[in-house]
Amino acid sequence: MTISLVIAIPLMVAAAAIGITLIYASVLDARERRVPHRTWRPALAIAIPAAIWIYALVFLADWHAAAGYLILVAVFCGFFYLFQAVNLFGGADAYALIIITACIPFFPFDPYLGTPPLGFFPFTVLTNAVLINIAAPIAILAKNLLEGNRAPLPCLFLGFPVDGKRIQNEFGFVMEDIEEEDGRLTRRFIGFTESLGRMVRGERRLYTKDLRLHPEDYQRELALYRKAGRVWISYGIPFIIPITAGFLTALLMGDILFVIMKILVGM
Repeated sequence: MTISLVIAIPLMVAAAAIGITLIYASVLDARERRVPHRTWRPALAIAIPAAIWIYALVFLADWHAAAGYLILVAVFCGFFYLFQAVNLFGGADAYALIIITACIPFFPFDPYLGTPPLGFFPFTVLTNAVLINIAAPIAILAKNLLEGNRAPLPCLFLGFPVDGKRIQNEFGFVMEDIEEEDGRLTRRFIGFTESLGRMVRGERRLYTKDLRLHPEDYQRELALYRKAGRVWISYGIPFIIPITAGFLTALLMGDILFVIMKILVGM
């Protein structure tokens, strides 16, 4: 879809407001592991009127195309909400993706690498975020191999051991079940399938933040972690950071996945 200037300007305004808020939310999430809903209020005050203007103009120009994009927006927002409801996304992550999807359905301008055929901006943000997020596990694997850390292969990509005496000062969630039987510690890694099943059932992971904020509720666990010496935790990078990176790269560079596919097929 060709974007006229009267549509591009409100898209740019919405993108600027949301982009600044994403950067601020990333700082908050990295520092506090929490992004309050009020963080988004200034951006929404700007982006919602701009989005209403955008949809109105697109409907007047080509209501068939507008209806198609609205269906895409509804489907993506529905999936993001569903993923949050079953604990596959954090609340702040889902909220950010829903706001991006609802308020910026099109590219405000042509990015450096060009606009993909569909031109649906939220999809590019999501795929860029996922690809960027893949870089972290690769770096963690390299770190574990260099340090000689031993664990099941998937765990080598997703986490690393920390000092059990200071585990509450780290960021992430505990990847091991540790118990004590007859004075002897037993431990096992929580596999991806088991972890996913727990999340879907609403059984919350044990986050190091919980240990830090409510040590009185986890005295038994903290004692076991101290005895264990080293305990494996996830790397704990909030997904809001890859979302922010995906948003900025989509805006300025374009669709990384589309470019990779073009290179692979020799286009």
